Amino acid sequence: MLFKKLTVLGPGLLGGSIGLAARARQVAGRTVLWARRPEACDEAMTAGTADAATPDLAEAVCDADLVILATPVGVMGELAAKMAPSLKPQALVTDVGSVKYPVVTQLEHLLAGKARFVGSHPMAGSEQSGIGAARKELFDGSVCILTPTERTDAGALQQVAEFWKSLGASVRTLTATEHDEVVAHVSHLPHLVAAALVNLVCSDGPRPLEFAGGGLRDTTRIASSPPGMWQEICLTNRDEVCRALAQFIEQLEAVQTMLRNKEDVNLTAFLKRAKFFRDEMKFRK
Repeated sequence: MLFKKLTVLGPGLLGGSIGLAARARQVAGRTVLWARRPEACDEAMTAGTADAATPDLAEAVCDADLVILATPVGVMGELAAKMAPSLKPQALVTDVGSVKYPVVTQLEHLLAGKARFVGSHPMAGSEQSGIGAARKELFDGSVCILTPTERTDAGALQQVAEFWKSLGASVRTLTATEHDEVVAHVSHLPHLVAAALVNLVCSDGPRPLEFAGGGLRDTTRIASSPPGMWQEICLTNRDEVCRALAQFIEQLEAVQTMLRNKEDVNLTAFLKRAKFFRDEMKFRK
């Protein structure tokens, strides 16, 4: 057991999965979940994601050893400010946000002198959402990126790392700026590309989907993710996403030139390079 009390703020896919995994692996003596709506608290309890659930933020975080913000990034600052007076001294606080620089900058300031904050981003998820999609194995074999700063407490960083490892993740460390650049390429860009591809194929209606096979299905799976969540993520990380999009457009324009000029050697090299790197990727089973 790493903690006496673990509090998870947010009853969605990640928050619910953290609760299920923590309880299954006995990471905490007691797991508490916070949600704004009493109905969401009831759903969380029914799903077995916590030992207790409450819409009272102060009650949820009181005496917690570790508090995890598993909410949309846009409300993390508001919640951090509201819960700060109720945190016990030296409490650990982390988050699961897909964008790190604005979150880390804001929360480190709001929690200074009140708690020890470490930014986290577990690279695990699904195109599904909500507590009903939560599962205790979600983090098995995943990577969790921690984003410490020069102000981060070394002991807090180690404890947060051990927490994610206890849920089945391996831990990597980047600066918040490095994280946002990397994730723009490996996560945010693919979502926009998948959405653009679906919109192109279905520009005149859904009939082309009658002829689609596994290639289109696998390539566009993530386009089924919650639009509101991804709108917020992409806008929050818009500078890095725009840079990634520009680079992707350059790649497409280069392929277009190869095709127009019948550059068979260059096209073959382009495809071979992609195959080599794709075959080198290691994905969770």
